Amino acid sequence: MRLSVPGPRSLAGQLFAMQAVLIAVVVAGYALFSYVSDRSQAEEAATRQARAVARSVADSPSVLAATRTADPSAELQPYALKVMRDTEVDFITIMDPRGIRWTHPDPDQIGQTFQGHTEKALRGETFTETYTGTLGPSVRAVTPIQDGPRVVGMVSAGIRVEEITQRVQDQLTALLGVAAGALVLGAVGTYVVNARLRRHTHGMNAAELSRMHDYHQAALHAVREGLLMLDGQYRVALINDGGRELLGVAGGVVGRSVAELGLPAPLTGALLASEPRVDEVHLTASRVLVINTSPVSGGERRGTVVTLRDVTELQSLMGELDSERGFTQALRSQAHEAANRLHTVVSLIELGRAEEAVEFATAELELAQALTDQVVAAVSEPVLAALLLGKTAQANERGVELMVSEDSSLDDGLLPETLPARDLVTILGNLIDNAVDAAQGSTGARVTVAAYTRGSDGSPELVLRVSDTGPGVDPEHAEAVFQRGFSTKPAGPGGRGLGLALVRQTSQRHGGSLTVAEADGGGAEFEVRLPLRESGTAAEDVPSGVTAARGAGGDA
Repeated sequence: MRLSVPGPRSLAGQLFAMQAVLIAVVVAGYALFSYVSDRSQAEEAATRQARAVARSVADSPSVLAATRTADPSAELQPYALKVMRDTEVDFITIMDPRGIRWTHPDPDQIGQTFQGHTEKALRGETFTETYTGTLGPSVRAVTPIQDGPRVVGMVSAGIRVEEITQRVQDQLTALLGVAAGALVLGAVGTYVVNARLRRHTHGMNAAELSRMHDYHQAALHAVREGLLMLDGQYRVALINDGGRELLGVAGGVVGRSVAELGLPAPLTGALLASEPRVDEVHLTASRVLVINTSPVSGGERRGTVVTLRDVTELQSLMGELDSERGFTQALRSQAHEAANRLHTVVSLIELGRAEEAVEFATAELELAQALTDQVVAAVSEPVLAALLLGKTAQANERGVELMVSEDSSLDDGLLPETLPARDLVTILGNLIDNAVDAAQGSTGARVTVAAYTRGSDGSPELVLRVSDTGPGVDPEHAEAVFQRGFSTKPAGPGGRGLGLALVRQTSQRHGGSLTVAEADGGGAEFEVRLPLRESGTAAEDVPSGVTAARGAGGDA
């Protein structure tokens, strides 16, 4: 035979048992207190009643007159019995000063000695006592019958203790009925409350709830993704460490409205939206975030659950992958062109025109070397030089001439550690991609890039300028082009309208600026100015890797 050990009760069950016991104890305690109090009150009432009856009989003129006759019992016995019936006392005993009874409920006791104390009454005092006499224990009052100062008799009136107990029991029966009703009502109310509690706690006990709370807290602080919970009034109800870091908020934000957190307007609008948002990309001052929102409803709107993911590194990898794809396409194009040139050289040799073949090959080498020399001479910083060479090949493949202006001058080692090369790739790569897109198809399609430093030793700055021969930027859109999601081109697989927003984000993170104007020969001219600070004096203490290249939108 197997014995099953019952599991711990649910929290609702434990509270129900505790409350039921508490109500039972309170009701039982009240009943006991009421019983003791009622008995005490009943005894006091019986004492007052006996005293009042005894004094009334002793003060009666007819009683005083009867004490002067030869046979007082003949007149006093009927009178005492009548008063007993009228006043509902158990006995009235009238006696002489020696304690010999003139009256008694039991006629056989007349002429016998009164059982009780009479000393105080003989001194003219009225007193009460509980005494066991011929009728059993009783609460009695004894008072003198006075003829002037002389005591000529005594009166004792009393109520049996048994009768007092019966009165209390009648009251106790009613009290127990009320107590039972209160107990039943309290049990029903407790059951209803705990049934609702059971629904809210899903039948879990206290240990399970405590363990779930511990797991909940551990999970909130362990996950790298941000979690934000808003109540029905869009106030922050909960935010984990990842959410604080991704949103860039600190301090006591719980209880504050989303509109008070100082987030970018598009992100604030997404958090305040009533409809769900799925995988929306938003920019903060230093990050690229993907947000998902889901309303919490149960008959009414109770709040919103928001998840935040940092895709800054993903955007960076996508940008690098897109750049590699561009370089691959450029190399494929160059390989195709090189094959054509090689066939031309071989054909010239086969035709016996060796000198012309050498001249043709030499001219091609000189052209390629001239382009490389031009770029490296202007920008000797290796990462940017490689970017410009790759973008030149890409632009040439699309029928756009990419030139490095004569005033460009950026030596290797000039850039401080606080301005990583990958951030410059983000800025310059996106600007060149936009310029090539804009210039493609125009007459004399050309993109001009300038990169140089200017300013005194105290406040030097890096200037990156990219201009094109495209249609330019409408002055009405001069500010809108930097907003995420704005684009004048059809949406592609990776989305549009993120490139210039990333350029502005990266520029502002380093304390720089991004402006757009009309180029000299038409088209648009974008200029980025970045202060060249030494290590440890950056404008903001944010990760330098918070960048992305063209791949996640890469255009305006």
